[in-house]
Amino acid sequence: MQLDFISQNKRSIYGGVATFLFMGLGAFLLGNLSGYEAKVLIDTSLSGISMLCNTIVLGSATILALLLTLLGISSGVESKIKKVHYYQVLNIAKFDTLLFIGALLLFQFFNIPITESENLPTSWFAYIYWATLFFSSLLSGFMVTVILMLFTTFRDIINIVGFKKKDYLVDNDK
Repeated sequence: MQLDFISQNKRSIYGGVATFLFMGLGAFLLGNLSGYEAKVLIDTSLSGISMLCNTIVLGSATILALLLTLLGISSGVESKIKKVHYYQVLNIAKFDTLLFIGALLLFQFFNIPITESENLPTSWFAYIYWATLFFSSLLSGFMVTVILMLFTTFRDIINIVGFKKKDYLVDNDK
């Protein structure tokens, strides 16, 4: 089943991995940072990371609501749709829920005023900064994967409902 998931969502996964690598490459090109430089960069990037997390939380919550609408459309189709469609919707919901939780956790982490802390060693700020870049890149890659999976599912439903195409999702057995 897991291998089947990867083969069915190859394009979506490639898109997410490419986004993750592209964002991570940008961070890698910054080079080595001292703790003080990382502290300054965390301060300046704090609003952008908060905005990214807010956008992902709102977007993923909206996607979960869209999935309910998609299920309503799928159940009302004249053709009988195979179970593989519902597994695809379930996979999108799982990924989207992970994305929602991850963005919410990162957002909550940045509500802690870590740059104001006097007790935190300066060298830790470099690790915090790299972890932040890694996780924000990971969340961006996940978001692209979810959007591409959703696009594929919508495309398949449009082909079945709108264009009456006999897709691989349509059960031809009566």
